[in-house]
Amino acid sequence: MQGTGALRKTAGGADLVVPRSLAMGIDEAWAYVSEPQLTEQWFGPWEGDGRTGGAIRVRMRFEEGFPEMPMKVLACERPHRLSLESVGEHGGWLLELLLEEDGEDTLVTLIHHLDADSLKDAGEIGPGWEFYMDLLVAATEGTEEPTFDMYYPALKNYYLDQDPA
Repeated sequence: MQGTGALRKTAGGADLVVPRSLAMGIDEAWAYVSEPQLTEQWFGPWEGDGRTGGAIRVRMRFEEGFPEMPMKVLACERPHRLSLESVGEHGGWLLELLLEEDGEDTLVTLIHHLDADSLKDAGEIGPGWEFYMDLLVAATEGTEEPTFDMYYPALKNYYLDQDPA
């Protein structure tokens, strides 16, 4: 297993960036990152107000016990950008999904904004996002879902050894 993500230095820490190409147009790709019945296939279903400024609750379908995660919708800019902040026991993770057309395909880039303290956890966070982004690809292509043990601990050092530039 080879990692595809990168750590990019920011003023307050680093951005963990994990891209994937989806073999579909941007509107269909947007549906996979914004509609509950489709997010359920690769991340988990959600309910609530999905508009900018709204609040949602995501049920983590691929985590033990299917925990719910409350999130604030910081930006919902169809079909190019979704920005979320998790709240509650999972901390204040800042996440973005950026979509851009790439010919007939769509490039989806997940960005997890890490502060200086959470940068030390990149060895756990990075493999997790690789897993979820590959679940997204599997959902859109109708292929077999990967399992988390394919990513962790195999990719732990890939992320820990990166020097954000």
